[in-house]
Amino acid sequence: MSKRILSDKVINYVEQPIKMAGWVNGRRDHGKIIFIDLRDREGITQLVFTPKNKEVYEEAQKLRPEWVIEIEGKVEHRPKGMENPDLVNGEFEVQVNKITVLNTSETLPLPIDNDGYEISENTRLQYRYLDLRRRRLLKNLIQRHKILQFVRNFLSKEGFIEIETPILGKSTPEGARDYLVPSRIQPGKFYALPQSPQQYKQLLMVAGLEKYFQVARCFRDEDTRGDRQPEFTQLDMELSFVNREDVMDVNERALIELVKNLYPNKKIQEIPFPRLTYQEVMKNYGTDRPDIRKDKSDPDLLAFCWIIDFPFFEKTDEDGSNKPGWTFTHNPFSAPKPEYMKDLLEHKNIGEILTTQYDIVLNGFEIGGGSIRNHQPEALQAVFEIMGYKKERIKDNFGHMLESFSYGAPPHGGIAWGLDRLVAILQNEPNIREVITFPKTGDGRDLMMNAPSEVEKKQLEELHLKIK
Repeated sequence: MSKRILSDKVINYVEQPIKMAGWVNGRRDHGKIIFIDLRDREGITQLVFTPKNKEVYEEAQKLRPEWVIEIEGKVEHRPKGMENPDLVNGEFEVQVNKITVLNTSETLPLPIDNDGYEISENTRLQYRYLDLRRRRLLKNLIQRHKILQFVRNFLSKEGFIEIETPILGKSTPEGARDYLVPSRIQPGKFYALPQSPQQYKQLLMVAGLEKYFQVARCFRDEDTRGDRQPEFTQLDMELSFVNREDVMDVNERALIELVKNLYPNKKIQEIPFPRLTYQEVMKNYGTDRPDIRKDKSDPDLLAFCWIIDFPFFEKTDEDGSNKPGWTFTHNPFSAPKPEYMKDLLEHKNIGEILTTQYDIVLNGFEIGGGSIRNHQPEALQAVFEIMGYKKERIKDNFGHMLESFSYGAPPHGGIAWGLDRLVAILQNEPNIREVITFPKTGDGRDLMMNAPSEVEKKQLEELHLKIK
């Protein structure tokens, strides 16, 4: 017997013998004929069992929902008028001549034959491995794969090199709280999980790679906020010898081609994407993530826009001293617009300095953000000085960056897409949990694995830690 095929390939084997495997999605008894719907990754195939093959027929009578089976049989046309246009192979069925039960199944703790939106999220996440059998979620994951495959091919053709960067790194202030990993070998010292590959990708530019990209896992220990996740995925990229227009151009072309190839049913409202300043969107929309769709009732309308000319710094009183200081609005590694470089270096007119930051917004959600970077050490040093960092702290947190820039760093810039958010919007999903394989709850719990969890005392002792 030939190798196993999936449901979408049945059409290629009419009047031929095949082998299939999957789950019992449903069973119907019509007189002496038994119909079993076999479900696999690509869809559903109707199996037919008749009494003329007594052994196989009797085995089919035992089958129950979600049992795992393997069959051999012959593909035939369904009788006229019995076709099912809702299935990828609805014109065909398989006359089964051999069946093997690979595993049985208890009654599932949740239904999987619908969209699942009405089911408690806690239940869905606790039994996520069952929830993922749901056709809607399976389609989301398959489409996510296609999006990544398309972008990888697009960027490779544009001369980018895919490079992995470390997960265990150094804790530095980047805008959110780090997840810390204690070192057993270096007592009292900690790694940090990356909030983004920001510093590594800039160091790759110093190294001369010129065009880098990565599908990067990122980690931020943030308080519960909407549908954010403690770990998420960025499509990260960095380019050397570029200006703002260069970075925006390659990303705009990538998004246009992605929609054109993978979502031909969707319409981009305006090409090229509108470019709006931070000042005008705050004045006209009250947000720097404006939804500029002309028809918000159309789920297939995509309104992309760029937001530019952000203020570099904003006032803060994070230390509670009632002495306002300054912090970055987006990224401390951003460069100011060229006409504001003198003010940055001289620490003048700080509130008026505009940055080279650019955000890409889609239907009211920020799906990406980046900037041209400071590639000269004195400019990066000035940013941290304006933020009130002492020289010792600057050297301790960012000395490696400043030193690298002293060895001939090229001008460079980049961007990171929020991949989860982009996929959710393109799939018309209400939140990113619907396009993530194993998401966590809003408060960061994994109900399926029961994490975070306590660890054994011995593990804490090995790490030189005590729980207060």
